[in-house]
Amino acid sequence: MKYKVRDIMSTPPITIKPDASVQDAAKLMFENKIGSVLVVDDDGVLKGIITERDLVYIVASGKNIVASKYPVWQAMTEDPITIDPEEPISRAISIMKEANIRHLPVVDRDKKPIGVISIRDVVNYIIELITHIKK
Repeated sequence: MKYKVRDIMSTPPITIKPDASVQDAAKLMFENKIGSVLVVDDDGVLKGIITERDLVYIVASGKNIVASKYPVWQAMTEDPITIDPEEPISRAISIMKEANIRHLPVVDRDKKPIGVISIRDVVNYIIELITHIKK
């Protein structure tokens, strides 16, 4: 089985604008049961990613913020590592391991997000492989 990134990525990607609040980002994560939201500009081009880790950092750092007023652009990781949907899954897993990340945006040629590979997607892929091997 030669799976590609497009075969296991979660779609559609959940996105937010840079000037939205971190509270809005947290709500999107909660409502969609996901651990990250992709930050896009008005043209839909990926500018960053905000993750659960970013939200934890804000709280743990003791910053005295009002979540409804703190903009996503101040908390996001800018220019995140991305991957092409035609890359093999093994490449995505290697990138995630080397960069110590749990969410990898999948983008098209125009740098517009078309999906996300999360650690959950990787685990599901591994379970499928193990199940296939046992048969």
